[in-house]
Amino acid sequence: MSRQDMFVARDAKAPDGVRIQYGALCWRQSVSGIEVLLITSRDTGRWVIPKGWPMAGLAPEAAAAQEAWEEAGVRGVVDPVCLGRFGYLKCVTPMATVPCAVAVYSLRVGDLATRFPEMKERTRQWFSQAEAADLVDESDLRRIIEAFVPPSKGRAGPIVAE
Repeated sequence: MSRQDMFVARDAKAPDGVRIQYGALCWRQSVSGIEVLLITSRDTGRWVIPKGWPMAGLAPEAAAAQEAWEEAGVRGVVDPVCLGRFGYLKCVTPMATVPCAVAVYSLRVGDLATRFPEMKERTRQWFSQAEAADLVDESDLRRIIEAFVPPSKGRAGPIVAE
């Protein structure tokens, strides 16, 4: 776990336990500005970023990049600096939810595959930075997208929504 992600996450078996996930803010530079790739969730169809559980042997940013591949067919360069965190309730069954804290890492998209593991389960679409921020439900994720500035070579990106 990176130094930035060493925050307390309560035992997931506890009734109020929080589970950590890692997410990717997938972006590209266009002539009109930054564009953000959003995907639909499998259960509700709402617009989200690729995210998922920690993976054994992978750093947080590498797990975020793996989720971006599986859920959106994205390959690119991931920044190891956490942009920020947001929380949400993950539906695990029709009657149960788990509170999750998602650490978000930027991923500059280099390749968008036509075939990827969850291609039949999700829709993906590019949006302007402002549109993407308006489409997500989580207010902290909205702030992360709004405040996103691509990292410069040799300079870490800003951390927001702590």
